Amino acid sequence: MQATRGKTLTGMPDLPARPRRIGILLAVAAGIFVADLVSKTIVVATLSHRPPVRLLGGLLTLRVLRNSGAAFSIGTSMTLVFTLIAVAVIVAILRTARRLHSLPWAITLGLLLGGATGNLGDRLFRSPGPLRGNVVDWIELPHWPVFNVADSAIVCGGILAVLIAARGIRLDGTRDRVRRSPAGVSEDTAATGPDDGPRQRAQEGITAQDRPAPGAAAGGSTT
Repeated sequence: MQATRGKTLTGMPDLPARPRRIGILLAVAAGIFVADLVSKTIVVATLSHRPPVRLLGGLLTLRVLRNSGAAFSIGTSMTLVFTLIAVAVIVAILRTARRLHSLPWAITLGLLLGGATGNLGDRLFRSPGPLRGNVVDWIELPHWPVFNVADSAIVCGGILAVLIAARGIRLDGTRDRVRRSPAGVSEDTAATGPDDGPRQRAQEGITAQDRPAPGAAAGGSTT
C-alpha cells in the first residue's frame, strides 16, 4: 500500500527535515582559526623582543611564550602526542558533521574545530619543526596560565558541549525524553498498581457502606 503524497504510511504528515548545520560549523571554525592566526602573527611581530605589556591596571598582560605542550602549558614534553591528538579530534569532528542538524552543536563543534586547527598550525609550521612546533601563547590573566585565542575556543566549546549534553540535545537536533514518575502518586498506589478507575472506586464505596458500625454486632441493632 503506497502512502499518499505528503503523508507517511501511518497517515501522519511528514515532518520537514532539519537542515544540516555543516556550513555554520565551518564558518565558526574558520573565524576562530583566522582570529587566532592573525593575533599570533601580530603578537610575534610586535612583542617578541619587548617586555610584557600590562593593560587595564594589570588585569590583562600581553606576553609572548612558546608552549610545547597542550593548552595552558600542560604536558610540555609530549608535543608529538598532542599533535596526533589534535589531528584525531579534527578528523572526528569532520566525520560527525555528516549527521549534524543541531545549531548549538554546530557552534560548539565549530569552536572545538577552530581551536584545534589553530594550535595544530603552530605544531606544523613553527620551530623547532613539523609536528613538534611550539604554540604561541600571549594572553595572561591574574592567577591563570598564559593562553591564546585557540585555547579560549577549546575551553568554551568544551563547556558548551557539557551544557548541551546535559539538556539532552542530540546532534540531529532532537531531544532525549526523560521519564518521570507522575506527581502525587502515593506509596500504596505505587505498590499495588494503578487505580482501575471509577468502577473500582464505586466498588470500594459500596464495601464501605456494608461494613457494620464500630461496636455493633453483625446484623444486630445499636439500641
